[in-house]
Amino acid sequence: QASRSSLLRRGVARRGAMAVISQTHPPAAEAQKAAPQDDSVTAVKKDVVWLEFEQVSFPMMVASAMVWPAICAVPLALTLGGSWFGYQAVFPASWYDEAPVVQNLGAYGVADPRTIKPLGLSLGLLAVAVGQAFMVFYHWLRRSGFLGPTTRIQAQERVYDYLQGLKTHLAQPEGFGQLGGYLIGTWMLGWMPSSYYSFGGGINWVHVAAQLLIQDCIQCLMHYGEHRISMWIYRHSHKPHHRFTNPRLFDAFDGSIADTTCMIVIPLAITARLVPANVWSYMAFGTLYANWLVLIHSEFAHPWDPLFRRLGFGTAADHHIHHKLFKFNYGHLFMYWDYVLGTYKDPKTQACKHFNKGV
Repeated sequence: QASRSSLLRRGVARRGAMAVISQTHPPAAEAQKAAPQDDSVTAVKKDVVWLEFEQVSFPMMVASAMVWPAICAVPLALTLGGSWFGYQAVFPASWYDEAPVVQNLGAYGVADPRTIKPLGLSLGLLAVAVGQAFMVFYHWLRRSGFLGPTTRIQAQERVYDYLQGLKTHLAQPEGFGQLGGYLIGTWMLGWMPSSYYSFGGGINWVHVAAQLLIQDCIQCLMHYGEHRISMWIYRHSHKPHHRFTNPRLFDAFDGSIADTTCMIVIPLAITARLVPANVWSYMAFGTLYANWLVLIHSEFAHPWDPLFRRLGFGTAADHHIHHKLFKFNYGHLFMYWDYVLGTYKDPKTQACKHFNKGV
């Protein structure tokens, strides 16, 4: 009994000592819970995807977004310019047709180029060229810091001279040479649907959206096929473009003739036969498509990227995922197709691995 009472007294004393220790030194979890939280750190962790929006001031965001209407400057000016810049005020009526034109194809399935009015073709090529000028100027402003702070997509910086990069961009035969040849050939040989030769009706934005969606859907499927059908097809078509695992904006059209044929020319031919667009809608689609393809190769995140991602539109970081990991994000302008294929990967998954936060 004496030993039992002694043990009881020791147990009570030990519990009392533990109570005193716990009061003066609370457990780590409770201490962490009781400690005040740093609101700024919490905000960064919670809204890291919006980092680019928080860095760039509202005026700089608006200035950056102006590149989109600038890309469409030619069709917008000529359809909305009225008596000042409207196409009816600028060009003689004999140079264009308001109604659709069915071209007279000869025995070999081609029209006589002398019978086809080239104004629509010339303006279309001019629209893309002007859009490219505004787009590369925007990139220079962003790269130079004139449009606010920038967030580099990949952690590893790719250093290059801007003018040298621009020179390589403009010299790509797979881009401007091959695509220009397609546009000139299909127009002057009378192979475009009749509605595309019509100047009447202005820009139909429903047709523009339909062209962008259909073109990107077919391009995504062709892209997926180049990767998945066989290694021989991939090696002889798309692999040259994939040597850029950390692409820059000027790498967009640096690939191969076979790749451009599969992923751009064939989808363009199919899309033209599915959407009855007029010349202005075709022009707006062409310049938006060509310049958007370049913008998603940018080494910097764009101020509009968080909004685009919420809408399912393709961003530069989405496309960098494809260049870095190869088997994800086959879409270019839209990510809807990757959602269906199960191949979409969010750039946030690569934060602090290959990518910077906030892209």
